[in-house]
Amino acid sequence: MTANVETTTKPPVPPFTDESAVQKVRLAENAWNSRDPEVVALAYSIDSVWRNRSVFVTGRAQIVEFLSGKWNHEHEYRLIKELWAHSDDRIAVRFAYEYQDDSRQWFRAYGNENWLFDEDGLMTHRHASINDVPIDESERKFFWDRNAPRPAEHPSLSDLGL
Repeated sequence: MTANVETTTKPPVPPFTDESAVQKVRLAENAWNSRDPEVVALAYSIDSVWRNRSVFVTGRAQIVEFLSGKWNHEHEYRLIKELWAHSDDRIAVRFAYEYQDDSRQWFRAYGNENWLFDEDGLMTHRHASINDVPIDESERKFFWDRNAPRPAEHPSLSDLGL
């Protein structure tokens, strides 16, 4: 399946409850941790609009291109997302991820995202503000098999004091 294939629905769909908003956030986290741009792009509408830091992206093809470039330079990527707030069709999350760049420097990126969904549960808008902080390898906090989703027993951002 390619990122340009229309997805009918991506449950859970609006209106979001506390439970379904938490589920939507965890599904997004799992998809991003797959580091598969094609999989991630399917959560977004065909014409989804992003602001990621100072980069503006429109549509699934550009999402795939952006994420492919991102993950070619962010090695050992591991992400944790946490629900901040939600309404019927909007979700706000805070997140942190750790990665190592091409020079082998470790970073922890901290950020917030605002999401807007259509009636099919596809994200039509994503606004992300992100800051990277260099860390020593000894300061890393995200440890799980990077080829699998974060285990349920792994601490959340709040549990880790982040």
